[in-house]
Amino acid sequence: MSRRIIPLVRHGAAPSTAPGSSASGQPLGLVRDTLLRPMHDLRISVTDRCNFRCTYCMPRAVFDKDYSYVPHGDLLSFEEIAQLARLFVAHGVAKIRLTGGEPLLRRDIHELVGMLAQLRAADGTPLDLTLTTNGSLLERMASPLAAAGLKRVTVSLDALDETIFQGMNDAEFRVESVLRGIDAALDAGLGPIKINMVVQRGINENQILPMARYFRGSGQIVRFIEYMDVGTSNGWRMEQVLPSAEVVSMIDREMPIEPVDHNYPGEVAQRWRYRDGGGEIGVISSVTRAFCQSCTRARLSPDGQLYTCLFASQGTQLRELLRGGASELEISGAIASIWRQRSDRYSELRGAATASRDKVEMSYIGG
Repeated sequence: MSRRIIPLVRHGAAPSTAPGSSASGQPLGLVRDTLLRPMHDLRISVTDRCNFRCTYCMPRAVFDKDYSYVPHGDLLSFEEIAQLARLFVAHGVAKIRLTGGEPLLRRDIHELVGMLAQLRAADGTPLDLTLTTNGSLLERMASPLAAAGLKRVTVSLDALDETIFQGMNDAEFRVESVLRGIDAALDAGLGPIKINMVVQRGINENQILPMARYFRGSGQIVRFIEYMDVGTSNGWRMEQVLPSAEVVSMIDREMPIEPVDHNYPGEVAQRWRYRDGGGEIGVISSVTRAFCQSCTRARLSPDGQLYTCLFASQGTQLRELLRGGASELEISGAIASIWRQRSDRYSELRGAATASRDKVEMSYIGG
């Protein structure tokens, strides 16, 4: 199978103003939304394209050869991404995750990593700069990403069984290629690696224990994610959700585990560690145990739209401000205004009506 690479589109040089200040020299302040949630995490989707066709994200029946992706000229350039990221950092962002689609399809993605690695949080420390990938291109990309300043990677892997894995990714990619990518990332110093497994009842629930066994004692962290109603293309049904409580119980019966405190406020995964010291796992329970009250994530789409929730129906376009000659102070003010008006708490309100409404696709805005 050929692997399509997204070409880089550039629209000008990166601005030279220092992190944490506007073009006019005025400071850019921290912001909180209507529920007093700060802006701490920024997820940047660099492409809406992917070389997998995972049934819960980009089902082939919808994302076929005729599907209309974001035109190349509408993609934010790396310089534009870095400029916006700097303004988000000035408003309190301390963690940036690159995502997609499959971010490693974006040509020269390590160059963007290098730009973002130069940014500093409000306290002067380097950002927590991470990337989520399906792992298919990670074996050859891990070293340049690490050299550019990437801190860690999260790898999606929904099964160790080859038949189940290929049935879910629907693209004939093999488990072995993802595992080689994980090894390469470890060799490059991009650990500890988090391995994300989306669990669907009746599809891959029999892979929970094999995944836990395989990575136990490795230093890597498997996170079991409840199947979510992201977008409108995946045919989500509540009966396919396996509650995280069942996952924890299943693992605990064979490999006893105990709860662990969060690493930081707003961390979405509930942490559990093996009682014998064999490491830890995580569960992400967006459906059965909503964590909206502590959500601190802003999301930037490949074409420059700001979304304040993974389940949002629409975003606010920032690209036109960038390309229309708006000052950094004006753009910063727009970002702050959007965040201050934020009141999203979709998972707390989830119901039959909300689950069926049109929502942004995960392949476009990132998980």
